[in-house]
Amino acid sequence: MASERIDVRLLGREYRLSCEPAEREMLLDAVRLLENRLAELSERTKASGERLAIMAAVNLAHELVQARRLSGVDLQDYQRRIVAMKKRLDQALATQDSLF
Repeated sequence: MASERIDVRLLGREYRLSCEPAEREMLLDAVRLLENRLAELSERTKASGERLAIMAAVNLAHELVQARRLSGVDLQDYQRRIVAMKKRLDQALATQDSLF
């Protein structure tokens, strides 16, 4: 599928982003979230420019880490378990093949 380009505005500057058509709305939601966070932090801290962007990025990253820890989801652990289950299934099916 071909990527599409969308133009967004953050901190008064235009940026052209590329995304898959199926991910467009999610990317626009992320831009709106960032815009809101930038406005909120700017009002609260009177910071601007790069400092404001870094503060917003750190806050959003902190929320992501916190959400991951609270959800208790360890994707790598799930992937290891899935690989182990697949191996066991393959072994079980291999022995079944010799019966027929």
